[in-house]
Amino acid sequence: MTATDPSIPFSARQQAAAQIAQRLHAAGYAAYFAGGCVRDLLLGRAPSDFDVATSATPNIVLEMFPHTFAVGAHFGVVLVSTPYGSAEILTEVATFRSDGAYSDGRRPDAVRYTISAEEDVRRRDFTINGMLLDVDRSANSSSLPDAVLDYVGGMVDLRAGVIRAIGEPAQRFAEDKLRMLRAVRFAARFGFVLEEKTLLAIRDAAPELYQVSQERVRDELTRMLTEGSARSAMELLECTGLLKEVLPEIAQMRGVEQPPQYHPEGDVWTHTLMLLEQLPAGCSATLAWSALLHDVGKPATFRRAPDRIRFDGHVEVGVRMAEEICRRLRMSNSNMEQILALVANHMRFGNVENMRASTLKRFFRLQQFEEHLALHKMDCIASHGDLSLYNFARQHYESAEPEHIRPRPLITGDDLLALGYRPGPNFRVMLTMVEDAQLEGSIETRDQAIALIHSAFPLPS
Repeated sequence: MTATDPSIPFSARQQAAAQIAQRLHAAGYAAYFAGGCVRDLLLGRAPSDFDVATSATPNIVLEMFPHTFAVGAHFGVVLVSTPYGSAEILTEVATFRSDGAYSDGRRPDAVRYTISAEEDVRRRDFTINGMLLDVDRSANSSSLPDAVLDYVGGMVDLRAGVIRAIGEPAQRFAEDKLRMLRAVRFAARFGFVLEEKTLLAIRDAAPELYQVSQERVRDELTRMLTEGSARSAMELLECTGLLKEVLPEIAQMRGVEQPPQYHPEGDVWTHTLMLLEQLPAGCSATLAWSALLHDVGKPATFRRAPDRIRFDGHVEVGVRMAEEICRRLRMSNSNMEQILALVANHMRFGNVENMRASTLKRFFRLQQFEEHLALHKMDCIASHGDLSLYNFARQHYESAEPEHIRPRPLITGDDLLALGYRPGPNFRVMLTMVEDAQLEGSIETRDQAIALIHSAFPLPS
């Protein structure tokens, strides 16, 4: 997949790829749209990118197109750049090939170029991703399927809603272990089922997923969580045995009871699935991961007290566990900080109606507070259903003027020095006291701030 600017229209990306394929074809080479773009076109979806498969070798592609990037030429892959205004459209052009052994469980040790489109298709992952589209035929045909070259039964599986590995499933997963996660993601995204042999092969190979880099696992899981079918993806991860391999902390949620008066929906696993079900396609990665991890500390803190089930300290434990998961998956520092903040603060909404004005306004200062609101709303809907605290917080947040949440300081440390105070721990206490009074609305001027300081911390005469 290429990293074309997502703001470029689908039609422009399709046209750029079609022109590349047509130019290759005019030069005497086979050239087709390949992979996910063909699948998406047949499903009536707009592909995010268009890939071209061709019999032309990388050297020929590099010679034919002036603006190219040989990012994977040793695997037969070249990026062709097409100008689009001040931007560019990047189209992946891959030479037909057959692969050698995959000793690292990710990439072939060697590739052999071929002029056979069928041979190229048969080394791909799933039948619905193994179809080719003849660009010239599609332009002259009223029926898109008539222009499809299908050597692996992809059309049948697409109509039936089936994810099926091409050829022998165990061999496909041995070649690249990440394909197991991709199978789950495609099944969840499209609402398809995993074909039986493919499912059994995933269950058998699941313990080998450790061979995949954590960065690749992270990216695949993030796609699952943000494509609009997060609940289905987690359920499929659990039933295939992949969940305990990639996120054992989440697998431990299953069967952990909750107090029915607060969580009539059931155990922690069910509650988490109900949050994930609310995540829309295109949601932020930080909101999605916080929905998954917000109660990750509950299994470790479960306690059956005389009055009810309790999870004492589950937020603090959850933050530590979430940090371990984020670091293990090599998340960026900015994403990790936001996810941890969401987990750390998700229970604070229980006290919003009783917070002092200064405390509430400081709560609103949390980075991307809209995500805190969104997580709390999902949390409520997935449990007791009472949105009164959410509505209270949202109304006060949306009605508050920015200068009331982050007012300009009435007094600074330099002012305290000028007043005759010696630097020390009390400086922070004094400045916080003044800001609290300012946020509460009890003082509004610098003179009032100085008077407050003098009354609480009188200078020696």
